[in-house]
Amino acid sequence: MFKKEFKIDNTWVGHDHPSYIIAEMSANHGQSLSRAKELVYAAKEAGANAIKLQTYTADTLTMDCALAHFEATGPWKGQYLYDLYKHAYMPWDFHAELFELAEKIGITCFSSPFDKSAVDLLSQLNAPAYKIASPELIDHQLIRDVAATGKPVILSTGGATLAEIAESVKVAQDAGITELCLLKCTSTYPAPAESINLKTIPHLKEAFHVPVGLSDHTLGNDVPLASIAVGGCMIEKHFVMDKKDNTADSFFSMTPDELKALVHGVRQIELALGTVHYPSEPSKARRCVYAAKDIKAGEVLTESHLVQKRPGGGELMPKDLPLVIGRTAKNSLPRGTQLSWKDLL
Repeated sequence: MFKKEFKIDNTWVGHDHPSYIIAEMSANHGQSLSRAKELVYAAKEAGANAIKLQTYTADTLTMDCALAHFEATGPWKGQYLYDLYKHAYMPWDFHAELFELAEKIGITCFSSPFDKSAVDLLSQLNAPAYKIASPELIDHQLIRDVAATGKPVILSTGGATLAEIAESVKVAQDAGITELCLLKCTSTYPAPAESINLKTIPHLKEAFHVPVGLSDHTLGNDVPLASIAVGGCMIEKHFVMDKKDNTADSFFSMTPDELKALVHGVRQIELALGTVHYPSEPSKARRCVYAAKDIKAGEVLTESHLVQKRPGGGELMPKDLPLVIGRTAKNSLPRGTQLSWKDLL
């Protein structure tokens, strides 16, 4: 049985809690430890809950082979996958220092492992959670390896059919994972808004009874902000210090200013969503029934005696006028009196 809410470090994840915001470092460290640390500091300053790494090497992801099917596609076309990953991966000896820095300044740090050796490294660092990237959703053994850590798991669904998602969720459940969050994802870089289909978020929540969020590859903040409005409880978005940085993912990543704006926007939307609420008292910005002129006790009221005007707050509403006409005034009523039933016979 999956939990509807759980903690990563000391922060709650779930639909009844503030949205969990992850800055995805990905390849934007540029294989520079100082730049990676700069990203950790910037994510913290912008208000993100977590900074996320990726733990792989070229050899754990692909083969050093020049056959045509090893060529990269999309924005990375023109190079082989091995060369792409060789220049994009984070040196593994960076991990310990980044985890230590994150703990020191008070931001959660975790990673996406891509094989068992990566899980082992992250386990040694006591990673508080694990993210399984969209392409690895079909790697059931990786799910089992992550399950063995006993930590919360975030599973991204880009490119997966509903049947594949269901199969992987079942593997996770059978492996003992009870703290699982799914992320709706469109594996296009950058992804156009019309490809996102945010209505899938509540469908995933209903289908699997787990927290659901968005792993976003669009440009700007419109789509991730909208994901909160449709019920998402987590946002993951790639993060770079400067879009001019020449890294594999910089062209679709957000800057520190954009991350700060995203965090602010999410918190404002959460405040605006609030709860189911209706006013318990009528608004004074509406009309009520007034004496249009001085009325003597014993006078029979006609339309000329009555008017509906602002401010509201009186007992008799405009809808009551037909019931008031023809009644007799019990008391003298000066012009401008808010009428009530006790004034009438």
